[in-house]
Amino acid sequence: MTSTSASGWTLNPGAMTLADLRAVWSAPAAPSAPVPVPVTLAASAWPAIEASAAAVRAIVAHREAAYGINTGFGILAKTRIVDAQLEQLQRNLILSHAVGTGALLDDAVVRLILLTKIGSLARGFSGVRPLVVETLIALVNAGIMPAIPAKGSVGASGDLAPLAHMTLALLGVGQVRVNGALVGAGAALQAAAIAPLVLAAKEGLALINGTQVSTALALHGLFMAERLLEAAIVAGALSLDAARGSDAPFDARVHAVRGQPGQIVVAALYRSLVAGSAIRASHLIGDERVQDPYSLRCQPQVMGAVLDIIGNAGRTLLIEANAVTDNPLIFVDNPADNPADSAQIISGGNFHAEPVAFAADTLALAIAEIGALAERRIALLIDATLSGLPPFLVRNAGVNSGFMIAHVTAAALASENKSLAHPASVDSLPTSANQEDHVSMATFAARRLDDMAHNTAVIVGIELLAAAQGIDFHRPLASSPHLEQVHAQVRRQVPFLDADRFFAPDIEAARQMVITGSVSAACKELFSTLYRQGGQTMDFQ
Repeated sequence: MTSTSASGWTLNPGAMTLADLRAVWSAPAAPSAPVPVPVTLAASAWPAIEASAAAVRAIVAHREAAYGINTGFGILAKTRIVDAQLEQLQRNLILSHAVGTGALLDDAVVRLILLTKIGSLARGFSGVRPLVVETLIALVNAGIMPAIPAKGSVGASGDLAPLAHMTLALLGVGQVRVNGALVGAGAALQAAAIAPLVLAAKEGLALINGTQVSTALALHGLFMAERLLEAAIVAGALSLDAARGSDAPFDARVHAVRGQPGQIVVAALYRSLVAGSAIRASHLIGDERVQDPYSLRCQPQVMGAVLDIIGNAGRTLLIEANAVTDNPLIFVDNPADNPADSAQIISGGNFHAEPVAFAADTLALAIAEIGALAERRIALLIDATLSGLPPFLVRNAGVNSGFMIAHVTAAALASENKSLAHPASVDSLPTSANQEDHVSMATFAARRLDDMAHNTAVIVGIELLAAAQGIDFHRPLASSPHLEQVHAQVRRQVPFLDADRFFAPDIEAARQMVITGSVSAACKELFSTLYRQGGQTMDFQ
């Protein structure tokens, strides 16, 4: 596993946890803390890196033909490259493959790309010199974030274009971001006393082959989905009380007989969130309603299923974050022997990002469904015939429109997410003259999760405001202790809507509460159980 101390964060290749990756993702971008603490590589990793690099040197010295070491790439693999041109071959590879377009990836994602690339190369199967790993680590610790355009990868043969832009920074070419500002890579390296790399045989290919970009984007989506799930559970519980719904559907026996693990965990959360509500106690007797609408009653079934697929995606992405995914791979059976005699060079396909694409597609379903269910609860709350609350959650409706158009915004975003949730992994376009004839589209599958997550954060934020408004209409009755903490937190940011006002800033404040994870922070102790299923901790906290 990866260890953290006051003096540094030690990366053990192949043993990073989701907690490690989340800490890197959420680290501040300030120069004093580009990562939580400075990154170092476990001392035990260096011998394997050196043995792998020695094997490449031996192959070059023996003039054996080996793909990516002294041949061309892709369909040009049959073209042999003379030794005098090997450094130029690797540099040209980076320059020719840096063809990305679109907005630059956020620093949080770039940090994940760098850390997972370091971890992959440091496993000792990629044939790069220790100097390459040292330079990547120096980049991270200096807070130098390569400028990586978001678009241009099909998620097979590695994330070639975006990883080429990452590698440009190591060469001192192009631009990087330092403290949020774009500067020339050469100047940034010089300021940090980092020497630009001159790539040796195999190193350029090792740097741009791999799934680190699609994996980092999917991890970003995963961590956002966690926050959305927690916030939506809290908002859903608050809506339940605002609509004077029943807590009977959350009875543990109902969920035990079905047996779905996420459902059981989530139902227990709802029970804890609403326990002790005076609003609930006020309508235990004499309530004519027999059943609540599905958006209230079936929350454990839907959100529990969301929890389960978030967990499944997390397991896949953690494996991938620790994986070796470049090509070809170098296996040194006995590093003490002559590396040329004991090494095998094997061309495979670990760069194909299908596992990441599937994980990202399922996360898209989870994020879309969180928003879809929240939108239905907003619709319920503003409908006086269903909720028993004032129309559109405002006094003097007619003069005031209240939450009428806020719900329209939620509906628009829920609809947009339906289109974005279409699976990307079922698409493929052949590339490289049909040598790469099936691709994963994992990078887009993962990249679109950010847009979806922000859409859903707005929807859940609107629900949070609507539910808090509903609770206020039940005063002097109080909700549960946990939900009263949430309500107070909302009211510190957004006052009660007593009459129409400029509402967009209120929605933005609520979105920020959701996206930063502060909604569930009011009752965080409850969520320690959220990522435990079957008695096993799923390493989400």
